[in-house]
Amino acid sequence: MSDDGRRSMALIASQGTLDWAYPPYILASTAAAMDMDVRVFHTFYGLALLKKKLKARVAPYANPAMPMKMPFGPAGFQAVEWPIPNVVQTNVPGFNRLATRLMKRTFRKKGVQTVEEMRDMSLELGATLIGCQMTMDVFGFEREDFIPGVEIAGAAGFLEFAADADIQLFV
Repeated sequence: MSDDGRRSMALIASQGTLDWAYPPYILASTAAAMDMDVRVFHTFYGLALLKKKLKARVAPYANPAMPMKMPFGPAGFQAVEWPIPNVVQTNVPGFNRLATRLMKRTFRKKGVQTVEEMRDMSLELGATLIGCQMTMDVFGFEREDFIPGVEIAGAAGFLEFAADADIQLFV
């Protein structure tokens, strides 16, 4: 429970791919809309999600469960889950860019906000987005690299909040 009596949620965002960028902001914006005290700690590759220019891509070869449905064509074509072999995913030049484009197109077609929009909405609803100081030092990021409103803290500072949070998630 938060100091002000509200329920609280502590999230750790550690991945920077497009498919891993959505969960922390879906959860953060929803919890903040439910009047929870929300803090999202961005560490390692998740720190890149706070950059002004977000370049999150899909890495299909890292997720063998990922179905490849096409966001265009006749309904029957769109319904097929295309089993793309790893040899294609890792050896065909531009496959990651294609998969990223297709995922973004699918999200847009389904009316899903962009990661940037969800991240901004999380901030607007009162979620606190925190960049990991150690990861910044290791990767050479500067505070100016991030969108306005981001706080910077070490793990100990975040854990003070997370230890008493009603919900703790690593996404």
